[in-house]
Amino acid sequence: MSEALVLTEKKGRVLIITINRPQSRNALTYETSFALAEAIDELETNAEISLGILRGQGEHFCAGMDLKEFAKTQRRAVVPGRGLGGLCEALPKKPLIAAVEGYALAGGFELCLACDLIIASHTAKFGLPEAKRGLVPGSGGMLRLPHRVPYPVAMEILLTGDMLTSQRAQDLGLINQLVEPGQALDAALAMADKIAANGPLALQVIKEVVNEARTWSNQDMFALQQPRMQHIFSSEDAKEGATAFAEKRDPVWKGR
Repeated sequence: MSEALVLTEKKGRVLIITINRPQSRNALTYETSFALAEAIDELETNAEISLGILRGQGEHFCAGMDLKEFAKTQRRAVVPGRGLGGLCEALPKKPLIAAVEGYALAGGFELCLACDLIIASHTAKFGLPEAKRGLVPGSGGMLRLPHRVPYPVAMEILLTGDMLTSQRAQDLGLINQLVEPGQALDAALAMADKIAANGPLALQVIKEVVNEARTWSNQDMFALQQPRMQHIFSSEDAKEGATAFAEKRDPVWKGR
């Protein structure tokens, strides 16, 4: 029996999602993308999970789409309506952390850009090399990278197709934390535990507003924010947060 293409493990309120094709640097196939989509569904539908961590098994995060497999099958690693990895065109409502070891290239980098935070080892390398092959990074690279780094830097990365060291990626603000090789998952779990200690409804609203507000005008932004957050103040979690503060204890979140 073949091993699962994607593994999931729940730790507390955190779901660890692992691309499990280390023999191919975790490159994405059609089947792997559908398996990733199922894992994202688990993240979204399980009320006991507040956020997720995305990682690759072994020495690398993800080397993009498996071109050898594509040459055989002519099937792109895309889930209809959800994009590459079942993620790039349909972001989860819950926060997602990328824990990066080794290569995060092409579609692998685009998976990182679909995440909210990135923890990477000192030996990690990032890049969008599509232009070197006469292609373009159409799974979010051209759309999301200019929101993460200044325009001239994004254009340099996209037009040259050159790889970034993890140190330069951190200097540019792409990475939240650099760690020793082999420690990306542990560091991501430490970050995730801090986040998971907070109200799950609040986490989702924060992500929603921050992402959508990029296109809001100054004139309309508070009016557009209000309907997205008004349910928070009447939620059971809001009452629990205030009560726990007054009673000097940790809150017990219900996600409602």
